[in-house]
Amino acid sequence: MSIVLDGSNQTTGGLINAGTAQASTSGTAITFTGIPSTAKRITVMFNGVSTNGTSNPQVQVGSGSTTTSGYVGYNARQGATLNAYVANSAGFILDGSNVAATTLTGHLILTLISGNTWIGSGVTTNTAGINESSTIAGSIALSGTLDRVVITTVNGTDTFDAGSINIFWE
Repeated sequence: MSIVLDGSNQTTGGLINAGTAQASTSGTAITFTGIPSTAKRITVMFNGVSTNGTSNPQVQVGSGSTTTSGYVGYNARQGATLNAYVANSAGFILDGSNVAATTLTGHLILTLISGNTWIGSGVTTNTAGINESSTIAGSIALSGTLDRVVITTVNGTDTFDAGSINIFWE
């Protein structure tokens, strides 16, 4: 599924612009394009997002195309039974549990620090079966101005089967 932002869903009277919430109930990726070059912060929100497989869900960004390498950072997972870390290299990993029953709610905030380098930080909670939370932190240096946000999985083949995703930009 691909969503092009045309500004028609912008809030009025404020600096925060809203996309349209997209059901994450099918497909292998949810893509938001048309992010204006003036955006300095993008918030990606997840509500009950799940896939049919065990590949970690992740957020990738891009300039003209999706950037699939060069991410630096970690996902730190905390739970009652296990604490673990998963390195981010192909995207900002949202949950490191590798469990098909994962249901994620939370957000990832992307902030432009300088040039075309973006810092990602956020938190998600997994409320399906293994009650845990994940902290996401990292960075990515793009070749140009960020114009897209893609939500997918590390293997790129698991299918979304529940929830919704939306973005804000400012």
